[in-house]
Amino acid sequence: MFYYLFDFLEKNYQFAGASLFQYLSFRAGITFILALFISTVFGKRIINYLSFKQIGENIRELDLPGENLKKGTPTMGGIIIIISTIIPIILFADFKNIYIIILLISTFWLGVIGFIDDYIKVFRKNKKGLKGSFKIIGQVILGLYIGFTVYFNPEIKTQNIYEKNQINLVDEHSLSSKTGSLKTTIPFLKDNELDYEEIFGIKSTNFNWIFYIVIITLVIVSVSNGANLTDGLDGLAAGSSSIIIFTLGIFAWISGNIIFSDYLNIMYLPGIGEIVVFVAAMLGGLIGFLWYNTYPAQVFMGDTGSLTVGGLIAIIAILVRKELLLPILCGVFLVETLSVIVQVSYFKYSKKKFGVGKRIFLMTPIHHHFQKKGYSESKIVARFWIVCIMLAILSLITLKVR
Repeated sequence: MFYYLFDFLEKNYQFAGASLFQYLSFRAGITFILALFISTVFGKRIINYLSFKQIGENIRELDLPGENLKKGTPTMGGIIIIISTIIPIILFADFKNIYIIILLISTFWLGVIGFIDDYIKVFRKNKKGLKGSFKIIGQVILGLYIGFTVYFNPEIKTQNIYEKNQINLVDEHSLSSKTGSLKTTIPFLKDNELDYEEIFGIKSTNFNWIFYIVIITLVIVSVSNGANLTDGLDGLAAGSSSIIIFTLGIFAWISGNIIFSDYLNIMYLPGIGEIVVFVAAMLGGLIGFLWYNTYPAQVFMGDTGSLTVGGLIAIIAILVRKELLLPILCGVFLVETLSVIVQVSYFKYSKKKFGVGKRIFLMTPIHHHFQKKGYSESKIVARFWIVCIMLAILSLITLKVR
């Protein structure tokens, strides 16, 4: 809104300072501050409202330290993150930009799925919440939307400005572009571009490109549910997600900058830089939410937050063409998910073979394993954050280590 207002004032009235709103860095900074303000100041009011309506968490009895103290803590706090992200974007982002449109639609869709899940848990007193199959269907629909848009929308382009023997920087509008590109980036390799079309023999004359949609749908489902599993300790999911989102913001800024993308020999994505504004707003919302979510938590994000945040992380990575980097960047989410898969699989295998189900971990997701071993909740969360920071740095190093 303000983006277009000040653009009009600058072009027609040479309004002093209006040109600032054309700079990504300025708009990213102001959206971060506004999102942080909304999530901290108005977030408290939302928490009080949730408490007044007795929208509290139904804690499962797992014999974990301090679990009784968490009963009744307001949940569905992901609303704070969503509101504090959307409002600054509407005010300061170029919401005609296709990437912003995708992210706004995705935020709304994932938020609705998470809200329904929390609603069933809280008001219907069903601890299982929304059936897993319905969650998957919702995420698959979103994956289809992302896949179709990335492939068919003419505003989404990839441009290769690197030549083997000589680099020439020219005006970005004169660069050769390709719409409907299914290229992505492979970490650690010098020839770092991978074209899904070459792998699957995808051609515009057939429907083999559906494989691409399958892949990104799996990415969205995996990361979204990985974030959901990680949301088991105070501040763990919100803090880890903040680190991941910040890193993806750096990738978006570099990929949208013609000079830096050329210098680092990575794919140049026209218009992708606007995602930095969205990332800044989301980061401000997450940090503001973390103010109330750190131990002892005054509010939980619930599935309204965890499914939305996890899904948006996956979608941003897909749009920035860094989805193959997610196993490293989202390593904490991956380990949490794998711990559950390994535990359940081994339990079923041992029960079938020996007649008695055996476990590898004391409890999963793996953060509960460390709780069972006697580590305090704050120490577990802090150490997971440290691991997440190391993985984020490793992800950034891939820009040069090739």
